[in-house]
Amino acid sequence: MRLYSSPTTPFGRKVAVLLHETGQLGDVEIVAASGTPVDPGTQPIAANPLGKIPVLELEDGTALYDSRVICRYLDARAGAGLYPEPPLLWATLTLEATADGILDAAVLMVYEQKLRPEPLRFAPWLEGQWAKIDRALDRIETRWRAHLDGPLDIGQIALACALGYLDFRHDGRGWRQGRAGLAAWFEAFGRRDSMQATRPAG
Repeated sequence: MRLYSSPTTPFGRKVAVLLHETGQLGDVEIVAASGTPVDPGTQPIAANPLGKIPVLELEDGTALYDSRVICRYLDARAGAGLYPEPPLLWATLTLEATADGILDAAVLMVYEQKLRPEPLRFAPWLEGQWAKIDRALDRIETRWRAHLDGPLDIGQIALACALGYLDFRHDGRGWRQGRAGLAAWFEAFGRRDSMQATRPAG
């Protein structure tokens, strides 16, 4: 299999962490790919017409995307159990969706700051994206603590990658303020070998 990804994409990191945790890293060739909404660069657009990574190309040439589909496939392939049976499954998927929503907003902020010419940047729009992140983190701090302390699942992996991306691209926002429980959880989770091996750089 081939995984088209980048060391800086948090969605690709989610897949990479899962590969580490499920012992499948040796089954996948990592192919570097990068681009933006205004320049597809080396994105595998023939495999994913949306021009996004990660993309997992299977042995038969089938392409899977986005990260949620790829992670579900790899978990099933390994029989790893990162997607528990219902009813716990619904909480796990909701946490994953919340984490991915945090990432969507955080990536849009990066695009606004890096791709849009400075005179055209719209500060209220940036703050609106951060407000989504802020609300989501508050909800996780108060609602999801018991789940985070439970068995490893895809929701925890997705959240850890989202928090790592906030450190990587939005460190000045200080997401830990007022969220001591979440900060402590992330510090502990971040010590996992899979997280250490996939830390973003660049």
